[in-house]
Amino acid sequence: MSLQRSSKTHRICIGLVFAFVFIGVLAPTINAQKKRKPKVQDAKNRTTGKRDPVRDPEFAKYGIYQRTAPRPKQASPVVTQLPLELKAGDRIAFIGNTLLDRAQDFGYFESLLHQKFPQHKLIIRTLAWSADAIDVQPRPANFADVEQHLTHEKADVIFAAFGFNESFAGKDGLEPFREKLTAYIENLKSKAYNGKNAPKVVLISPTANENVDGVPAADMNNENLAAYTEVMKQVAAKQKIAFVDVFHPMLKAMAENQSDLTFNGVHLVERGYEVFAREVFHELFGHSARPFNHSVRASVVEKNKQYFRRYRPVNTFYYTGSRNKSYGYLDFLPAMKNFEIMVSNRDQRIWKAAENREILEPTIDDSNVPPLPQTKQSRGTNRWISAKDELKEFKIDPRFEVNLFAGEEQFEDIGAPIQMRWDSQGRLWVSCSTTYPHVYPGNEPNDKIVILEDTDHDGRADKSTVFADDLHIPLSFEFGDGGLYVSEEPDLTFIKDTDGDGKADFRRKILTGFGCEDSHHALHDFVWSPDGDLIFRDSIFLHSQIETPYGPVRQQNSGWYRLEPKAHRLTSFGTYHSTNPWGVTFDDWGQHVASHPIYASAFHSLDPPYPQQHPRPNGLRAYSGTCGQEFVDFATFPDELRGHFIKVRYKPTNRVEIHRWKEGSFGYDEEYVSDLIFSSNLSFIPVDVRFGPRGAMYVCDWYNPIKGHAQYSLRDDRRDRHSGRIWRITAKGKSLQEPPKIAGASTSQLLDILKRPEYRYRYWAKRELREKPAAEVKATLDSWVNSLDPNDARFRHHQLEAVWMYRNVKAVNADLLRELLVCEEHRARAAATQQLRYWHRHMPDAIELLRKSANDSNAIVRMQAAIAGSYIGTRDALDAVLEIANYPRGGHLAYAFACSLGSHTLRRHWEGNESYLRIPRLLKDAKNRNGLVEPSPSAKESEFDRQKDLKIVNVSCQLERMRYTVTQFAVKTGQPVKVVFSNPDATDHNLVIVKPDALEKVGLAANAMARDPRNANSDFVPSSKRNLILNASPMIGPTRKARVHVMRFVAPTEPGIYPYVCTFPGHWVVMIGDMVVVDNLKDVDEILAARAKPTFVKNWKLDDFETVDIKPNETAIMRGMKVFIDAKCNQCHAVNGHGAKIGPDLTQVAKKYKGRKLLQQILEPSSEINEKYRAVQIFDRNGKVTVGTLLKEDKKSVHLIPNLLIPTAITVIPKKSIDERLTSKISSMPKGMADALTKQQILDLVTYLEAGGYKIPHGLKHGH
Repeated sequence: MSLQRSSKTHRICIGLVFAFVFIGVLAPTINAQKKRKPKVQDAKNRTTGKRDPVRDPEFAKYGIYQRTAPRPKQASPVVTQLPLELKAGDRIAFIGNTLLDRAQDFGYFESLLHQKFPQHKLIIRTLAWSADAIDVQPRPANFADVEQHLTHEKADVIFAAFGFNESFAGKDGLEPFREKLTAYIENLKSKAYNGKNAPKVVLISPTANENVDGVPAADMNNENLAAYTEVMKQVAAKQKIAFVDVFHPMLKAMAENQSDLTFNGVHLVERGYEVFAREVFHELFGHSARPFNHSVRASVVEKNKQYFRRYRPVNTFYYTGSRNKSYGYLDFLPAMKNFEIMVSNRDQRIWKAAENREILEPTIDDSNVPPLPQTKQSRGTNRWISAKDELKEFKIDPRFEVNLFAGEEQFEDIGAPIQMRWDSQGRLWVSCSTTYPHVYPGNEPNDKIVILEDTDHDGRADKSTVFADDLHIPLSFEFGDGGLYVSEEPDLTFIKDTDGDGKADFRRKILTGFGCEDSHHALHDFVWSPDGDLIFRDSIFLHSQIETPYGPVRQQNSGWYRLEPKAHRLTSFGTYHSTNPWGVTFDDWGQHVASHPIYASAFHSLDPPYPQQHPRPNGLRAYSGTCGQEFVDFATFPDELRGHFIKVRYKPTNRVEIHRWKEGSFGYDEEYVSDLIFSSNLSFIPVDVRFGPRGAMYVCDWYNPIKGHAQYSLRDDRRDRHSGRIWRITAKGKSLQEPPKIAGASTSQLLDILKRPEYRYRYWAKRELREKPAAEVKATLDSWVNSLDPNDARFRHHQLEAVWMYRNVKAVNADLLRELLVCEEHRARAAATQQLRYWHRHMPDAIELLRKSANDSNAIVRMQAAIAGSYIGTRDALDAVLEIANYPRGGHLAYAFACSLGSHTLRRHWEGNESYLRIPRLLKDAKNRNGLVEPSPSAKESEFDRQKDLKIVNVSCQLERMRYTVTQFAVKTGQPVKVVFSNPDATDHNLVIVKPDALEKVGLAANAMARDPRNANSDFVPSSKRNLILNASPMIGPTRKARVHVMRFVAPTEPGIYPYVCTFPGHWVVMIGDMVVVDNLKDVDEILAARAKPTFVKNWKLDDFETVDIKPNETAIMRGMKVFIDAKCNQCHAVNGHGAKIGPDLTQVAKKYKGRKLLQQILEPSSEINEKYRAVQIFDRNGKVTVGTLLKEDKKSVHLIPNLLIPTAITVIPKKSIDERLTSKISSMPKGMADALTKQQILDLVTYLEAGGYKIPHGLKHGH
């Protein structure tokens, strides 16, 4: 009888071993994209023949390196008393956290010291660093520590501000803080930094916090701050140093002032620092300060600015780090010398102002500053040509045409453009940096944001306006809250036009402390997420630490940040070792797209405990040198490019590329299609790309004959600081479109724009909606949601846009989110699951919802559940996330799962907890194993994959279930088919596609192969049945060379149902699926209906059998024997010694179990597992995996039978080599195998088994 999928009676499970195994994430790194055009030789590879400049050894002393800078000698501590006494010539150092770091911007307290001691000629240096704590002070590579800098500055007096960042440890952290602070002060006060004697030390408490709009900082923090202030006071008294309590005076001042003294509840505004300075002065000297001398203060601020550039220069990795060897000496050390001269000049200016109390001339005499020496110029540069000639060098896709929108010849202000943004009025804003790569002595940052307008709509800018012209390397910017958020390393600033003249006149440092070890890796890629947070990132080499009202945020060597501006909440996520990761956008469903990595959505798990990073995502596509992406969703571009995106790259060659965005089994990926623009002139450096309001595309060209920091001196005067072009791309034969009204549009009009297909229109509309009163938007949004048409093809997308908009205005619609979490559209379910990160506090059923998403049929939904669990951060969330391990995991899903478990929020629940011993194994697998990543195709395979009508099917294996994840797919006759088959299971599997009605013949032949021990490690593809097999994969899995295999073939020309099956002995009974081949895909249902109807009866449960009434008469036993044979139970089980022995002999089972208990073994096979048939999985110390049933074990070794069909083939594993052993809790007999039987058939089967089989009458045995 032919075994069809419709005859479930014929597919009772055979007993093969299973054990849980974690899918390895890390596969061999995907190679860079294949070459598509001949490379143009880069001038960096040509030599100029110029001799290298001679290094002056005098400069060496200006390098302050951790490995070589001197340290102070021990000294006897001195008692520091108040009122504080200072001596003439005292050298004072400020150390500690952001309190004193930001104070240098305003100069109030320092000015009061100079005014108090006008004859003393005090030298004051700020060594404070944002977010420093007494035991956590990260610095750039080889950057001298605080002790070494105190020694360099010869400090006589030290002011130290701590306690704020430490206070977030709460009451539990008080005693550890006391111990650490005591040790820190004992060391600090016992060193002769000035080479003679120990310093005076003044310890400054944190300031009080205040409640401001959006941030209840006082309510959150003041209780802890008061407690930590008291500990500081006690430690200072015991250590006999001075202590200044500014917490209580500032608390009082905050209560009395009519306006806020902070902008975020924590960090002081200028008025706050003025009050702070007076309070500290009063505590130090016992009397009030005189009025401020503004000439002194202006001189102090100017001196601090120049000293900051000497102490914390941009591009530190080229000054102190490992890239200082080629160019660092002449790039930095002469500059450090000159900065010291300039700082000394300003010291004298301060003393003059303090002593004479006169208003000084605005200019400062720096005539004693020598010119900087010439730097190394051994490499050549690329050609500089005009924009007109550059256009001729472009090789342009024939479907498009390109014109110059704006260039430096017409608009000199757009030299060195970096980023572009369109405002709601249709104007293009461009950030430009002639300061880049950093400021040198004698120069001031004069970087700009320029507004370009095309007033006559001819495709060329005709008007230019400078909005801001005093910025510092604005690598990125974004509109918001009535102004601009701007990257100005190490700061994130906010600038605004307050008087309506079109010029920025307000500036505030919102966050500070971002790393700037490499200026083009610093804070960049500003973009509003679909749900209204400002996303940005920094990159390799950088060490960032930022104070916030919620505690310090620290990250190193690249990662992402999410800022909620109104709440001033900064969250770090996705940290891992990445390089040059520029470019960011979101697809239609909110999937985060970047460059390193491409599919950034998988990298959103919260960071592990600092300073750890998530593992390297080997095998997941990531590129260096990509600077921007834009999805094609405008009708102004060719129709065939819908769903594609445009990417600009500056290396290895400079081009504008077209890519296809593909959804795979475990995430998304890109696929190169073609070049839109290829330039043979390598001075063309595209760094940003955007659609404009009318549907033309614009490319920002940072035109420069030199690119790179490691390749050329940062101070190479051949770097072009004047050129810059904006190119405009339009499609031939396509008209541009009229954009919707954004500026001045009503709330209803803006909400309707959210229905548009164009991402940029929706992006701009949401940005405009955020500027409106939140209550008004929320009320209108409620009505808008209720008016949506369920029959609209994009109904779920409109609902999703509504969810995002609710969060944009800090509102919640939990019911709408619940609806999307269970809707039919998996992309909407995935995006909805992401919102559980933020709305879980408002949803009592959040954990249950998370658990549902963790068990979703779609892997990307499960991926989002894993990530959301790290944000919820509870033990219940951890348990929900772990349910993802019950399903196949590969690629991005596996990576996200591992990162979530490694996050600091979830790690605290399982680390050291014996209840979660499984998790370290999962994480170890993530580090050591190759992931389920498709192998790189050959040239011939790539050609096959480029066929337009290619059908791609991703089939994996369910863990411990002996099931494929896809059990049916349809193809057209003669269609090219690509099956990506992966196996995350603990057992090896293959996939064999056979002809109609050939399944049983092939399966039985594979079973027969197992009788020959020589086939133990074969692929079990029977050569005797080759004529019945269309295509076959090898065995893949934990004991094989690979876990992924790709099958490429052309579908049969004859319609029909072609089964596919795993032919590992016995698997073929249950591990099967159907490839349905039809002439027209509309015929699928018809061809499926034509075959025999499924015999599924019921999903039987033990409760369905109130009583198990067994009447062992001969008729019932015979009926039961027929069920046993027809259902193929004998493929796995013996009765009275007859039959296969993959599973236990059912005669023996019947001796142990009777009636209802025996029935439970059939319906619930995992309720109790025979230990002789329980799967065991052993990992040795080299990562090798062995799976089998346990035969025996002794003190030295474990004996396993990998294949029960070959019980004599035994694997012996020495115990000393075992790293971990896992025992399966799942029976090898899958649940549900009796669902094709009637109730009476099941009872007859129990009767037969309980009777020990049919007893042949003695007279008829004849030796049987």
